[in-house]
Amino acid sequence: MMLLVAVYITTGFLVLLLLGVVLFYLWRRVRRRARDQRQYQELVATVPPVPACTAPVLLVSQGSWVKPVEIPFKLPPLFKTWTKLETEEGEEKVDVMQTDVVTHRGSLSIQSWHPVGTVLAGLYSSPALSEVVAPPPGMATRLCFSVEYRHSSEQLSVSLIRLGNLPPRFHGNVTFVQLRLLPDDRRPRQAKARCTGPDPEFNDCFLFQVSGTRVTHSILRVCVLSVSHDRKRHVVGRVLFPLQGELGQAGRVLWMDLETEDHHHCSAWGDILVSLSYSPSLQRLWVEVVRARGLQLLTDSGVRVQVSLQIHARVVKSKRSGVVEADSDPDFDHRMTFKLRAEHVDEACLQFVVEQPNDIHSEAWIPLGLLVLGPFMYARGPQLQHWMDMVDTAQQPVKAWHGLGRAT
Repeated sequence: MMLLVAVYITTGFLVLLLLGVVLFYLWRRVRRRARDQRQYQELVATVPPVPACTAPVLLVSQGSWVKPVEIPFKLPPLFKTWTKLETEEGEEKVDVMQTDVVTHRGSLSIQSWHPVGTVLAGLYSSPALSEVVAPPPGMATRLCFSVEYRHSSEQLSVSLIRLGNLPPRFHGNVTFVQLRLLPDDRRPRQAKARCTGPDPEFNDCFLFQVSGTRVTHSILRVCVLSVSHDRKRHVVGRVLFPLQGELGQAGRVLWMDLETEDHHHCSAWGDILVSLSYSPSLQRLWVEVVRARGLQLLTDSGVRVQVSLQIHARVVKSKRSGVVEADSDPDFDHRMTFKLRAEHVDEACLQFVVEQPNDIHSEAWIPLGLLVLGPFMYARGPQLQHWMDMVDTAQQPVKAWHGLGRAT
């Protein structure tokens, strides 16, 4: 009796152990499958898709389509196999069957090949990008791109397609494009053109991680650079594309003119050319007031620029350039230095005031225009971008034109 009980207990223990092993194996299999699904990542196409129905896409080839080239193809042959069978009466019976060349293992009798159709090559070849997206008519340098926001992953996809009507002096150079999403993105994305000439192509796609509430308040900034053979960089132009109201028509191809210095439009109070440079190791900020244009002068008694370094609402230091001859396009060429700690770079700003005296014998100066350069706390658009470029390229001067605002 005790022996029978021991046998039952041992058998039950073995059954429970086997059941536990099976459950553990199934649990590990389910867990491995779930981990593989979590490791899935979406692959971004290197060649951006060009929407079929979108404006303002212009087709270069307006003629009728050429009949695609036909490529003949043939199926693998079927071979005949003879099998001899002997019956009880001694008679032979031959069975003829068709077998494929892959599964056949006996002797082969190769018959003639018969073509059964053709492949239309035009169905499997995509036209060149230059035949799909052509620049609109005109002489302005234009950038072709498209934007799309993916709400599920909170990613902004920017497809950089090509440039059109590049100036002749840049045809032999290598063309680069830097993309940045203002105001929060400080790391520029860079793309290199795959060819030279008047219409270089890029075919690159970039992803920006940005929330749905911030994307409508962001600005896509694209800067086109041309690198000559002596490795000098020349700014071809810039594009500032506000995303507010443009994401509703996602995927359409856009052509936008580049803003260049050759085709500038002065503001109502004039423009000023400023160069900035910052050294984190020396904690020094260099400011150079180069020149101005389109100033609305009040008197003929001279012009100067006052530059003030401000942290929050406190003016730390103010310096003035020399007084130059009163002219609507004066040259200042004045350089000044400010002490600025690295921890205050995101809290400081520069205020430029172009001013001239009321009359020769008066000490009061009348402001002609105002400019503020600084981080997101103080500036937007090109003024913010100039400050961010100065921070990103430490110890290298960054020069840019800015329109003057109304001085209060």
